[in-house]
Amino acid sequence: FNELAASHRKKMANTSAEIFSKVLEAQMLQTTKVVEEQLDAEIQKLDQMDDDELELVKQRRLEALKKAQKQKQEWLSKGHGEYREISSERDFFQEVKESKNVVCHFYRDTTFRCLILDKHLTALAKKHIETKFIKLNAEKSPFLCERLRIKVIPTLALVKDGKTQDYVVGFTDLGNTDDFPTEALEWRLGCADIINYSGNLMDPPFQNQKKFGTSFTKLDKKTIREKNYDSDSDED
Repeated sequence: FNELAASHRKKMANTSAEIFSKVLEAQMLQTTKVVEEQLDAEIQKLDQMDDDELELVKQRRLEALKKAQKQKQEWLSKGHGEYREISSERDFFQEVKESKNVVCHFYRDTTFRCLILDKHLTALAKKHIETKFIKLNAEKSPFLCERLRIKVIPTLALVKDGKTQDYVVGFTDLGNTDDFPTEALEWRLGCADIINYSGNLMDPPFQNQKKFGTSFTKLDKKTIREKNYDSDSDED
């Protein structure tokens, strides 16, 4: 009886696997068919254009490329494309005034987690030239830290159109680990709309963030000391 039951279960499993395989194959064929139809439609559209229309399409694409290149050069002239340190609070106001999107890392030399952020921000500055990435020593900018209510180091101030709209405080929103991937920080900045993020914001690149959704830690929820900077680094 046991052998008969085992044989029956095996047949059922094989049948289920076969059905699943056929369904998957059908879905893939359907997807391929949709893509092919879209391509055929585009090719047909191009075939139906006369020379004047084709020239117009070509000119529009060329203009779009020139516009994108001009925008890129403008960003680079304003210090985008690299992660750099600014020396004073006055510099901060000038930097955020001339760029639409700015990420400013408020750091301290003795806080280990600031060095971790430096590595990730260097990579993101090169990838997202639409956004300016800068850093400022918190101990040398007391007025600004007081004005922005920055008490936990490291903190990223996310500035859009000259106004600070969001903060990344410590590593809480990055999986709460020192070993978070650059993609985690990129995702978090994408959620704040401070960079052009091409991934899926509903699918964070680390598992334990999913239980938090997109409800991030805000600065006013932190326990802070009145006059000293709290460090989010275990090394401090």
